[in-house]
Amino acid sequence: MKSIILIALIAVAFTARVQERNMAKVQADLAKSTYGSALLHLVELHSMAGGPVQELIDAIEELINDLEEELEELEFNFKVRTNEHNALVVSLEQDIQDAVIDVNNTQDTLDNLLYPRRAQIQSKIDSVIGYQEDNRKNYDEAILVREQEHEAFEAQVAELNDATASVDDALALLASLTNPSLLQIRRFQNTLKNIENKIRSRSRMAPMIKALIALASNQNFSNQDVLKNIVDALNEFRNAVVDQINDLTAQEAQDVVDHEAYLEQLDDEYAEFQRQIDRATVDLTATNEKIDQLTEFRNQRAADQKQYTAELELENNTYAEETDIYTNTKNEFTRELGVSEQALALVKSADFSNIQV
Repeated sequence: MKSIILIALIAVAFTARVQERNMAKVQADLAKSTYGSALLHLVELHSMAGGPVQELIDAIEELINDLEEELEELEFNFKVRTNEHNALVVSLEQDIQDAVIDVNNTQDTLDNLLYPRRAQIQSKIDSVIGYQEDNRKNYDEAILVREQEHEAFEAQVAELNDATASVDDALALLASLTNPSLLQIRRFQNTLKNIENKIRSRSRMAPMIKALIALASNQNFSNQDVLKNIVDALNEFRNAVVDQINDLTAQEAQDVVDHEAYLEQLDDEYAEFQRQIDRATVDLTATNEKIDQLTEFRNQRAADQKQYTAELELENNTYAEETDIYTNTKNEFTRELGVSEQALALVKSADFSNIQV
């Protein structure tokens, strides 16, 4: 409304005080802009009005002051916005750089530390599990071998006991011989053969029984000295068999002790392997949890980087648009200020003393 009143006052001044030649030039200059064309239009509408010159001057000066204040405020606001924009750009660029560093450092930690550590721990667990499996195989094999050895021991003792019984039978038969018949002699010799068959696999006893058989084959059993030699040889043989049974029994007892100690050793090794697996599993769990945490952190920082980049792009685009608006507005204010100053100079140079409202 103020602009309309001022324009009206300017129109009065134009019609009352400006010479025809100056009016034509002013019209041509003002018609070059929308603002100036509006002034000319209102001058035409209010050409018949009149008023004090000073009032018109004051009104134009007030309009100029308003335009200057608006232009100054525009400059100040854009300067503030520019400072805010620059600060925000610096902040976002720093945020982007920090996010990139976090992503790279985290990925480096994963690739060069945690992933190799996880593989190393898993390899150790797999190896120790293999040791455990071998341990149980050795355990089962030891039990099987011990059973086989015990069966062999029992078979040997049984054979030796049979041999001892046969020797006892032979001694009893010899004791009954006073005037032996051929049948009794054959029976005694068959008993010796039976003993030989029972201990055929016992190489230590074989020479002794063979010597007895040879001795009994060509002797006169009616001769008491001969019988005594045979009885002594049989007793010596029997004692040797009993000694061997005792040796086998003692060895069996020692084998049982060694076997049980070996099984206990295997159990201890198995338990130690299990403790190693348990410790490694704890380490593996902790490593996997750390990997999950860093992976989540890396992904979040990658998302942050993307978000900051989008915000920076949006800020730059927004500031560019605001800069265009500022430039256009400043140009418009400058043009209007120039037109107003031109009008003020024209009014001040004209003689409006005889104009009355």
